[in-house]
Amino acid sequence: MTIPLVQLSGSPYEQGRQHGEALRGAIATNMAIYFDRFDRELHLSRAETLRRAVIYAGAIAEQSPSYAAGMRGVAEGSGFSYAEIAALNVRYELFYHQFGVNALAEGCTAFAVLPEASADGHLLIGENWDWVVGVRVAVLHSHEPDGLEILSFSEAGIVGGKIGLNSAGVGLLINGLTSTDDDWARLYSPFHVRCYEILRSRSLAAAARIVTEGHRSCSGNFIIAQAPGQVLNIETAPRATRATGCVGGCLAHSNHFVYPVALGVSEPPVEKIPHSYDRLRRMTELLDRRRPLALDDLQEALRDHRGHPYSICFHIDPAEPSEAHYESVISAIMDLHAGTLYLSDGPPCENHHERYAITNFRPQTILSC
Repeated sequence: MTIPLVQLSGSPYEQGRQHGEALRGAIATNMAIYFDRFDRELHLSRAETLRRAVIYAGAIAEQSPSYAAGMRGVAEGSGFSYAEIAALNVRYELFYHQFGVNALAEGCTAFAVLPEASADGHLLIGENWDWVVGVRVAVLHSHEPDGLEILSFSEAGIVGGKIGLNSAGVGLLINGLTSTDDDWARLYSPFHVRCYEILRSRSLAAAARIVTEGHRSCSGNFIIAQAPGQVLNIETAPRATRATGCVGGCLAHSNHFVYPVALGVSEPPVEKIPHSYDRLRRMTELLDRRRPLALDDLQEALRDHRGHPYSICFHIDPAEPSEAHYESVISAIMDLHAGTLYLSDGPPCENHHERYAITNFRPQTILSC
C-alpha cells in the first residue's frame, strides 16, 4: 500500500482547503472512528465533544491564527463543520486527558542517531507511530509562502503534520505521555499546534522554544533534531519540561516519563501494561548493538517483534476488545542530511518504507538552544 501524497501551497487557509478536498473520504473515515471512540472509550457524547472543540478552537484562534485558518480551510474543503474539524485537531487533549485519569496510553517507539553513530555520517531519526487501527493518514508536502518546504506525516483532517522534516534541516518525532495532572480545559497551545509550528521553524532553538515556553494542557514528548548534528529530547509535563541529548551518539524514547521525579509528575498506574518500558529497553539495545547504524539496520529495528504483540513493531492483541486495538499505523525514518522521509503504510514487518524527498533542501547553520 502507498500513503496518499498531498501537495499543498499558498496561505494556511488555502493549504487547509487543498488538504480537505484531497482527503475528503479519509477525513470522513477518521471522523467516524474518532466520534465513535469519543463516545465508547471516553464517554463523551457528540454534543459534549463538539462543545469542548469549539471552546478550544477559540483559544487556538488567539494562539495560532495560521493554524485556525488551516482548520477553516480543511472544513471548507472537506464539507465538515469547523467544530467537527476542530475536534479532530484537539483529539490529543481529549484522549490524553482521559488516559491520564485511567491508564498509560499505548504509543510510539522513537530514536535518533547522530552522524558519528551512523554508517554514512548522516543525522537519522525515526519511529513507529502506534495508534488506533483504521485511522487514515497522508503525507503532506507543503510549500510555504516564505520558501520553506515541509514534508510530514499527518492524520487526514489534522492540519500541518506531526512527524516530519523541513528544508532547513529540522526534523520532529513525537511520543504520547500521560500524567495525572493533564487537563484539556486549561486550553494552552495544543499538541498538534506545537507540531505545526515546530515543522515551520528554521532552527533547533526556535523549535525548542515552541515546546518549552509557557504551560501545556497535557503531557507529551518531542524529539527535535537539525542537520548537521544536533538532537534534543524534550519531555513535557503540564507545568515543566526536561531536555536531554544523545548518549554515545544515540537516544530512544517511548511512552513513559524517563524523568518523572525531576519533572514533578505522577503517571497513571502501569503495572498491567509495562510495554513502554520493554520497548524502550529493546530499542536502546538494538541501537547499541548495531553501530555504526545504516538505514537497513534502523528499518530492521523498527520491525522487531520481541514481546509481540506489544513489541516495537506493534500489533493488535486479539484478546483485547476492539476499542483497545492499536498497531503501528506508520513507520518513519528521516535522513536530515539528505532531506528524505521513508514511511511504511502499516506495520513495517508487512509493508516496505516508501521514499519521499524535499526538492529544495537547504539545511541551515545550527543555532544553539
